[in-house]
Amino acid sequence: MLNEISSASTAPSLPELLEAWRRLREEQPNLRARDLAERLGVSEAELVASRCGDGVTRLHGPWADLIRTLPELRHVMVLTRNENCVHEKKGEFANIEIGGAMGVVLDEAIDLRLFLRHWVFGFAVREESRGRWLRSLQFFDGDGRAVHKVYLTERSRQDAWSGLVARFAAPVQSPLLELAAVEEPLPLRRDDEAVDVASLREQWRRMRDPHDFFALLKRHEVTRTQALRLVGPEFARRVDDGAVRTVLNSAAASGLPIMVFVGSPGVVQIHTGPVHEIKTVGPWLNILDEDFNLHLREDRIAQSWMVRKPSPEGQVTSLELYDAEGGQIVQFFGKRKPGIPELAAWRELAEGLAGAEVSHV
Repeated sequence: MLNEISSASTAPSLPELLEAWRRLREEQPNLRARDLAERLGVSEAELVASRCGDGVTRLHGPWADLIRTLPELRHVMVLTRNENCVHEKKGEFANIEIGGAMGVVLDEAIDLRLFLRHWVFGFAVREESRGRWLRSLQFFDGDGRAVHKVYLTERSRQDAWSGLVARFAAPVQSPLLELAAVEEPLPLRRDDEAVDVASLREQWRRMRDPHDFFALLKRHEVTRTQALRLVGPEFARRVDDGAVRTVLNSAAASGLPIMVFVGSPGVVQIHTGPVHEIKTVGPWLNILDEDFNLHLREDRIAQSWMVRKPSPEGQVTSLELYDAEGGQIVQFFGKRKPGIPELAAWRELAEGLAGAEVSHV
């Protein structure tokens, strides 16, 4: 049922959906695409597909081949989001490596981890927004959730955009999508009493790389937040949910370079560098810098943890935020690279969050 369209139990016709979309955009021009689709009772991918032939071109893969052409666009803005956080970064695609369903983009500005099995639908979109025309490439999971978007900027190559769209345009430009539930393996979760906590702590202590964390969770059949809660203060301390403000304001004031990780099912997007303008607008806590924007729903933070993990260069410290279902919203680290220890100033800032530690774990 689409409460913005009809109270009928049947799905709306395509003209009904398009009319409701146009009306809602006029009434609330600041609505984000995800929220607009939710108001209309459809997935974001369905809403985009409905406009095929009217500013929207349906694309086909292989997506790895398309991604390898993105450096031709030059300067772009990439966007990755989850339910509670939006990560926007400007730069150029470079140093792309893709093998099978996994890939990386390893540039100082655009830094991505790719999980291509979640890239099911793709579209090229040309639309007017606030008096200007935007061109983008938008990719969605099989259930219609957005996994990644690439927006052209004034410094992009428009001719490369046109060539890319022509090369990857699907032979059938259907406005209809066949969505399917995305089957995600449920995280293994033993009851607390069944977890060998001593073994969990010992194996955590013996980790050689933060990436070993995922194998540790699987081995002990625990969720992320369960592991953080059980492992104890040597490795994880729950802190006040206002800690993120402390971190961002302190980093902005001092010029401390940080790393900000936000993930969708198909991409983890990373910012590395300083942050400057921190601003709150309603429930959103924002970073509003020239080449990096972050929009965080502060009211959706249910748990905040200061976490320590071993690495070849010594301890790595992070601030990790989770929602009410235990889903990860965003991670913050100090700027670091392989072979280089964690910044002392970052560690001091993160360790200082213990002063805001909460007792209700």
